Amino acid sequence: MVRVWGFVILILAGLGFAAWASDFITMQGERTIYTVECRSGAWAGDRCAGTLVAGQRYRYRALPPHNEVIFWTAGTNEPSGKFGDCTVKDGRNWVCKANADAARSITLQMVEGSPVAGPASVTRPFRAVSKWRWLLLQRGWSTHGDVPPAPAAPPAG
Repeated sequence: MVRVWGFVILILAGLGFAAWASDFITMQGERTIYTVECRSGAWAGDRCAGTLVAGQRYRYRALPPHNEVIFWTAGTNEPSGKFGDCTVKDGRNWVCKANADAARSITLQMVEGSPVAGPASVTRPFRAVSKWRWLLLQRGWSTHGDVPPAPAAPPAG
């Protein structure tokens, strides 16, 4: 009986770790975007010609009752920003109009939990990766594979 419970606990712990590492479980209305940078090289399409390193983490918290989204760059002293003119369905689906804080953000829109690249003249460019890949890069492990740019918003009209 002890072996069975030990096995069940081990399986549950493994599932819990997998959910945490994939960001399947997040705080209500909050989303973290993990970015990468190409150090000592340039992007050649989807590949980094230099060394791929962990970049900034951008956190977004949607506030549906107020039609607002607040954001901040985790691990920095940079002040948080706020978008006040938003259409918010939930924490993983929202779109906001650009304001003075947009220059410190990487996106003005989230679709199914994925950021949509904002206009380059308004928001910061970025390449996003999964949480587990970002954690490996942060710890100095080399990860190979393509890192495509974020999809751009369709033209208005």
